[in-house]
Amino acid sequence: MGAGQAGLSAAYALHRAGTDFVVLDADEGPGGAWQHRWASLRLERANGIVDLPGMPLTGGPDERASVAMARYFGAYEREFALPVRRPVVVRRVTRTDDGFALATGAGDWTARGLVNATGTWTRPFWPAYPGRADFTGQQLHAADFRDAAAFAGRHVLVVGGGISALQLLLEVAEVTTTSWVTRRPPVWRTDDFTPDAGRAAVALVEERVRAGLPPGSVVSVTGLPVTAEVEAARARGLLEPLPVFDRMTPTGVAWDAVAGTPARTLDADVVLWATGFRAALDHLAPLHLRAPGGGIAVEGTRVVAEPRLHLVGYGPSASTIGANRAGRSAVRELLATLAAG
Repeated sequence: MGAGQAGLSAAYALHRAGTDFVVLDADEGPGGAWQHRWASLRLERANGIVDLPGMPLTGGPDERASVAMARYFGAYEREFALPVRRPVVVRRVTRTDDGFALATGAGDWTARGLVNATGTWTRPFWPAYPGRADFTGQQLHAADFRDAAAFAGRHVLVVGGGISALQLLLEVAEVTTTSWVTRRPPVWRTDDFTPDAGRAAVALVEERVRAGLPPGSVVSVTGLPVTAEVEAARARGLLEPLPVFDRMTPTGVAWDAVAGTPARTLDADVVLWATGFRAALDHLAPLHLRAPGGGIAVEGTRVVAEPRLHLVGYGPSASTIGANRAGRSAVRELLATLAAG
């Protein structure tokens, strides 16, 4: 389920194995979550693009990421004759005697094993704050962002401390005034992100999902990269984040007085919530996989409570390079499980 980076990587492995399979994808066309990214995001600024197995990405650095990746994923599906069916929204997965039954908007399907690669894009996270419903300006999530030009002349408050928040802040700051709010002070990465650092980051996320906890924020482990663009923004005073506010007001946000710090307010015309996403796993709810910690216990990609189900693009495989590796290992382990009966 799902035809993004993780889903296509798994489909490639299934194709190479000569297995009978189908890929159910909820989108109207190829491209995974990339096709929904904002129009001004170019390939050279897109974070974490990695080639799919067996076929390199082509395209100039100035090309729109949404267009380039949709073209690339579509060509990949055709090159390897991957059986992608779309748009097919999987609404409910239940167990059967020999596998699973899938109820979808395009009929019912059965499968002996499942590789779930539904990602996070359809589950933007909106944090709850007192007074949020009273704010009279515009609120939108990063998932709905299209073009910074729409905000010209309005003060934009960007909320979030991840890569997307930073990218959007820098882009919006080119056309209007901005403020930045983060839940914790950002951690800047000034050194190269080495393979050892990458393995350490993955290990921390693996530890969480193995314990049945929700995957943590990747940027909390890796930090934010300091690029030439970031240095220039710092020099302009754009990267001085405010602590998270206590409540929202009709005209902006407010901080209560605490520890000698007086109460204060900040007016804003737009609040842009770059507050991340949650895994899109509601369709798996009938399987009752949630652990007491709130997540799904996963060993590698295999769901501990259901070995015929693998989650790719989840937890440690949520990065593009991690998704490629996870696709291969998930298929290898799943086919071995099914062969063993």
